[in-house]
Amino acid sequence: MRVEFIPEGTCAKKITFDIENGKIYNLNFLGGCPGNLGAIVKLLEGADAYETIRKLRGNKCGSRGTSCADQLAIALEEATSEEYQGQHTIHIGKHLGRTA
Repeated sequence: MRVEFIPEGTCAKKITFDIENGKIYNLNFLGGCPGNLGAIVKLLEGADAYETIRKLRGNKCGSRGTSCADQLAIALEEATSEEYQGQHTIHIGKHLGRTA
């Protein structure tokens, strides 16, 4: 499944990734801190989506109350929910609405 997610409260403007058999592939952040997010992309290629959610959920960037990593965890939670099972591409996030 291909996922496009519009994060809230971060410098990154869009997060895209594929989920196949519960694993994360082709993760990409549009905007944000290139060094940190580039490292996250490399570390999470092929990683288990549920383990990634557990590790990244609640991570904060300064006083923002969220972070790019936290927003990725939110996107993964949405994408792995039963609501989207069997979809090929989903677009989620406040600005996109919830569409499959």
